[in-house]
Amino acid sequence: MKRLLSLVPLFVAAIVSHNGTKAAESQPNIVLIVADDLGYGDLGYLGGKDVPTPNVDKLAADGVRFTSGYVSGPYCSPTRAGLLTGKYQQRFGHEFNPGQGPNSADIGLSVNEATLANRLKSAGYTTGLVGKWHLGNAEKFRPPQRGYDEFFGFLGGAHPYFIEDRQAPIYRGNEEVKESEYLTDAFTREAVSFIDRHKEKPFFLQLTYNAVHTPMHAKPEHKKQFASIADETRRNYAGMLFAMDEGIGKVVDALQKAGVRENTLIAFISDNGGPPVNGSSNGSLRGFKATTWEGGVRVPFILNWPGQLQAAEYHQPVIQLDLLPTILAAVGKPVAAEEKLDGVNLLPFLKGDATGAPHESLFWRFGQQTAIRQGDWKLVKANGIDQPALFNLKDDIGEQHDKSASEPEVFAKLQKTWDEWNATLVEPAWKPAAQQHGAKGKGKGKGKGQNKNKNL
Repeated sequence: MKRLLSLVPLFVAAIVSHNGTKAAESQPNIVLIVADDLGYGDLGYLGGKDVPTPNVDKLAADGVRFTSGYVSGPYCSPTRAGLLTGKYQQRFGHEFNPGQGPNSADIGLSVNEATLANRLKSAGYTTGLVGKWHLGNAEKFRPPQRGYDEFFGFLGGAHPYFIEDRQAPIYRGNEEVKESEYLTDAFTREAVSFIDRHKEKPFFLQLTYNAVHTPMHAKPEHKKQFASIADETRRNYAGMLFAMDEGIGKVVDALQKAGVRENTLIAFISDNGGPPVNGSSNGSLRGFKATTWEGGVRVPFILNWPGQLQAAEYHQPVIQLDLLPTILAAVGKPVAAEEKLDGVNLLPFLKGDATGAPHESLFWRFGQQTAIRQGDWKLVKANGIDQPALFNLKDDIGEQHDKSASEPEVFAKLQKTWDEWNATLVEPAWKPAAQQHGAKGKGKGKGKGQNKNKNL
């Protein structure tokens, strides 16, 4: 099939390094920020109007803004499993959220898989995770056992933001602690502390806010700030998003004050698209969290590395699986080819040392929902339709005009390619969380009332 996506990056050179796989003279610090359930259309740089997000917008303006950035899963835990391994999570059975069923002690990110933290720790980095984990509750699955020198956060899929609502624990390492601060602010505080304490040597900070995931807990001053928003859920969402953006600004300021901002690679993504339940907006995209429509898997995606990556938009499709090999290449520890990761080192493409698309195809499998993107074409079977439908995303980003009948050869090729990929996967290691509890957990169409399982 002729590759239709022919856009090229707006930049072809780096200031310091001319080799996409060569580390900078001094190993960079890595800050990986993951938002939770963020709507694609809610950030200012992506068209959001009612919630100021100046700090994320500045990261975007000064960095690489990926206009076709994706995640490999349409909800929380599978995306995180793919992010930390550089592999499609279905290769090792992590297709669904872990849940809290009777077999939860054996459910989590496979201990046979090396994490990004494992790899960076072996490269001499101090490693820390602040925020949400959601990759297994049993001790063998927890961050301190998966390569993180420090951990402050919670283990499950969601957590209240105010102390009076908390039942599940907050952990420091493997020990439960009492935390009284608004949780978004507490995570920001801990991230700033990590930077201050480890600024003298290379560090990896993974900051996984639970904002803007339910429950919808905004601070009173932020509710007042957004009083003009009539819908209460959206008003809470606005306050929660604003608090997270403020926190990201404080983290960047901490890097600056520590004298390490110029030598820090910051990556920012959301774990999936926004769900109706939290009042988010996915803009012109169809669908939402827990679907393979664009609204479930296309996310804000930014890389910001002063002096190494010039500000630009990059239009070729990329996926969160690419972050692991890209980060490891940046620190001078590229992944051996024989490991056969699904992620691709993006640096050669961003620095002009490689042309074309990083991926020939991107794939999704989420139970009975499936998708493949190849160039501008996407073949998708998702909630609300019974048969796969074909869309040209260049002309129809909202996935409204099915081209299956008019482009049968494209349809057949994409279906064949997806089938071949699917044949390489394993069966899910556990059922969806709702089925672990015997709940229905299914929905159709685009209306509200989807994704009510609180563990999403």
